[in-house]
Amino acid sequence: MTSSNATAGGASTGSGLPPHALTRIIAVIKAYTTRVGAGPFPTELFDENGEYLRANCFEFGTMTGRPRRCGWYDAPMARYASRINGVTDFVLTKLDVLSGLETIPVCVAYEVNGERHDEMPVNQSDFHHAKPIYEEFPGWSEDITGARSFEDLPKNAQDYILALEAMSGSRISAIGVGPEREQVVVRHDLLD
Repeated sequence: MTSSNATAGGASTGSGLPPHALTRIIAVIKAYTTRVGAGPFPTELFDENGEYLRANCFEFGTMTGRPRRCGWYDAPMARYASRINGVTDFVLTKLDVLSGLETIPVCVAYEVNGERHDEMPVNQSDFHHAKPIYEEFPGWSEDITGARSFEDLPKNAQDYILALEAMSGSRISAIGVGPEREQVVVRHDLLD
């Protein structure tokens, strides 16, 4: 929790750098969605899938131990974050925990009062009533924790990443395939 502006613009203000000095904006996003506390969460799971993500991904607050709310990946939310922050690169984390799922739903749009919204609704009331519209992707059963290149990943995992990239508004440059520092697949160098 912070009283600071947590957008890329806030980083400029907080660091004393002018906005044009920020040439690369890297955002970290999970292969699924979580939220702490109250508020709208269209993809929130109240079933065994939510419990699976919470338990297998250790989704509990660091300070409070409170369980995090878990849901499927929300592409309209990722697009919104990309747009308002000027994201140049995403780092996708926790892809490994999706291994073993037969299919992986991804929220591609919302339904609000019978109307499809491909972007986040403009007001909180509509967002609070948004129902996710899902597209399902085939899962993979292979252990991906040893992958160190994109080509090491199973075809279905590659397809999932490329689909998220196409839907999310910025390229996915690095992928976390396990909890250790070296368990990363780099697609695009983040330090050039």
